[in-house]
Amino acid sequence: MNNFEEYCTKFVQSVGNKEGAVSPAVINSASFAYDTPEIAEGIFDGSVKKPLYARMGNPTTAKLESIMADMDGGVAAVATSSGMGATTLACMSLLASGDEIISIGGLFGGTYALFSETLTRFGIKTRFFDVDDFKEIEEAINDNTKIIFLESVGNPNMKLPDIKRIAKIANDAGVILIIDNTITPLSISPLKLGADISVYSTTKIISGNASALGGCAVFRAVNDGEDKLKSPRYEFLAKFIKGAGKMALFANAKKRALRDFGMSANANASYQTMLGLETLPLRLSRITHSVEVVASTLSENGLNINHPCLKTHPHHNRYINDFKNGCGTLFTIDMGSKQRAFEFLNNTKLATLTANIGDNRTLALHMASTIYRDFDEETRKFLGITDGLIRISIGLENPQDIIDDFIQAHK
Repeated sequence: MNNFEEYCTKFVQSVGNKEGAVSPAVINSASFAYDTPEIAEGIFDGSVKKPLYARMGNPTTAKLESIMADMDGGVAAVATSSGMGATTLACMSLLASGDEIISIGGLFGGTYALFSETLTRFGIKTRFFDVDDFKEIEEAINDNTKIIFLESVGNPNMKLPDIKRIAKIANDAGVILIIDNTITPLSISPLKLGADISVYSTTKIISGNASALGGCAVFRAVNDGEDKLKSPRYEFLAKFIKGAGKMALFANAKKRALRDFGMSANANASYQTMLGLETLPLRLSRITHSVEVVASTLSENGLNINHPCLKTHPHHNRYINDFKNGCGTLFTIDMGSKQRAFEFLNNTKLATLTANIGDNRTLALHMASTIYRDFDEETRKFLGITDGLIRISIGLENPQDIIDDFIQAHK
């Protein structure tokens, strides 16, 4: 049974209730009463498992977190107000001035800006490498390296990382590996492949209908015996390992990031995200099949398509061997110039022009004039952003309808 079929059962059984209201309750309260000072003390020291304050969590969000943790085989999860909130929470809970990040492969523009601009203001350095720069990555790791970060699929350059190989590099060096798995939930299981933390923008394919902004970080358990998290590199985790045991990464994120930065999830968004989760396996199964059909057919009709399902793609074999459940909703079309890209987008009758991805409907956006408009030429080249690049996110429409529309838009 593949992940799509397995989670068709798991998600609907986890989200719905067997007694009382079938749909999850939405708890819209900013604060929670403690009944007695003894209970209040227990809540704050962690011995009583009841809500503390909405910035630190909410019963509706807690249910979403438990489902997300189970999906990735993690010990716990923290839901956040956005995907960037999840990335920031995961990173800032581990970083201090003087630390370094190694970022590998394609990168969403917001994450690149966080690493290259915002974190540098706090004395945190990021080294950027192409997805196959294995030797250079190994050589770049030093005593200050706290995080290796990669996306499961380069957005929008569509490069595929060798996740197992990179995980081995990270684990051999004793460095935490964070994988942004936004594009490939269920298709890829980062923690099972050797990552320590997986992060998501749940706004995308997990919710699927552009109604709920959210994110989530999922954490692995700390091992009872030897564990790289117990090394001097992560000395600050010692108190969390002593107090929270296997939940140390989760407790550290709650205390060092969620409490202090406040990227807390909204209860209504958590509820809507759970509704999206119920149908995620069905939607993702259909869309990943449609992506291959549409990308292949458009390529055969003369459009310059970038997707690993094509034999001309440099990571085609990696796609066949390591991405058996597809690599998400995306592919790109390079129209050669901004003018031709705009003509195509103005001619399409089916695609919705928006900065979102992973929606139930097909989406499109010209990259250079929008998300990457403020990036210099060298950075755009590294990230694979050309003047005529259009990012496509395939939806639930009939794939032949998408093909017909895009071919007429190209004429």
